Amino acid sequence: MLTKILKTTFLLLTLVFSHTFTSAQDTIATPKERNQTQLDSIISRQKMDTIVIRRVQKQIKGNTQSVNLPNTHISFKKTKPLDKEYHKFKAPTFWQTVNLIGLNFSQAAFINWNAGGNNSISALANARFERNYKFRYFQWENSLESRFGVNLQEGQKIRKTDDAIRVTSTVGYRRDTISNWYYSVKANFNTQFTDGFKYPDRETPISRVMSPGYFFLGAGTSYISEGRKFNLYISPLTQKATFVFDQALADKGSFGVEKAVLDPDGNVLEPGKNIFVELGFLVTNNWETQLMENIALKHRLNLYTDYISSFGNVDIDWELNVNLKVNKYIVTNLGTHIIYDDDILFDPIKDDAGIVINEGRPKLQFKQLLGVGVAYNF
Repeated sequence: MLTKILKTTFLLLTLVFSHTFTSAQDTIATPKERNQTQLDSIISRQKMDTIVIRRVQKQIKGNTQSVNLPNTHISFKKTKPLDKEYHKFKAPTFWQTVNLIGLNFSQAAFINWNAGGNNSISALANARFERNYKFRYFQWENSLESRFGVNLQEGQKIRKTDDAIRVTSTVGYRRDTISNWYYSVKANFNTQFTDGFKYPDRETPISRVMSPGYFFLGAGTSYISEGRKFNLYISPLTQKATFVFDQALADKGSFGVEKAVLDPDGNVLEPGKNIFVELGFLVTNNWETQLMENIALKHRLNLYTDYISSFGNVDIDWELNVNLKVNKYIVTNLGTHIIYDDDILFDPIKDDAGIVINEGRPKLQFKQLLGVGVAYNF
């Protein structure tokens, strides 16, 4: 009887182990599968009163290989502050603007100075505004420049040292986006703010507003570099109009206009003309460059000759300015201005009766300015 019981138990254990090994999986069972397996085990034990032994998976060993990480080091010794104020992002635009105003001063004072001298102070205000547009084949440049300076010396009344208004507009078109040569049309207008005198005479003005006034209009070609730092304009066909709206100056034939016709007693029979028109050849050149970090040079040159009345006599208008920048607001300006105009005559010769018998001759005009002041760009 005992032998039969042992045989029966051995057969049951053999069946249980065979079922366990055939149903084993290599992967870890899901929670649902584990619950189902436990339930099956309980049912099996209840039915066969036996213990189900499950195979245990091997434990996964961790990787013990070491990793060397570089030590991080943070230093602010090489960090530099911003040179300029941070500006917020601005949407791209095809317009370039310049707004610059400045005021320069120069002064001299003497107290018990054995070599002599007069106390003096000078001031020069200037402004420049530009609105330039460039997109692919088309370019349009507009600028307005103005200057006005005065000088006050001990024992003298205030005198004017500089006076100018200049408006320029240039339209250019090029055939492709690679070339810097443009077909151009250029207009230029010059005049002044107040009356000019030949000091110490303060009663008879030698120039006034729109006396003279110059207007140039012509067509030609221009070379404009990237960044607009260099501009060369050549026009074989340019009209120059000279305006003298002050009738007293027009009657004298100032600045090239046709003067008045007088009788022997000096009475005006036919007033002088107010406009003098010429047609000629014009070359202009503008150039800006940075000589050093805080030294900038600006050059402007106009050359004009008339085809009809005086071909070969070249009118010259040349400005050369050097700006020495101390900081964002303090600047030193050194400038020269040379003018030669065949229509502006000096040293007229008069007879004993005071009648002009010789209109005089043209001369080279030269002006030099040096000043230290403030400039604000916005």
